[in-house]
Amino acid sequence: MADMSHDSGLTLLFPMWQLVIGGCVLAAVVLSIGPLLRRGPTRMSRALIVTDGAALAITAVGIMLAGH
Repeated sequence: MADMSHDSGLTLLFPMWQLVIGGCVLAAVVLSIGPLLRRGPTRMSRALIVTDGAALAITAVGIMLAGH
């Protein structure tokens, strides 16, 4: 059985999956900007704090999982 780190097909598809995930994230951000701007500055600042916290949490989890 071949090791997944040596699978050339998976290696070729990996950048494609990154593009697909990045495109989905970009679409979600673009679609959420309109309603966020209509709600006003108070909710926008709260949304930015929540978004920053989520980004920091995801980064921390990624760093912890990469260290195993």
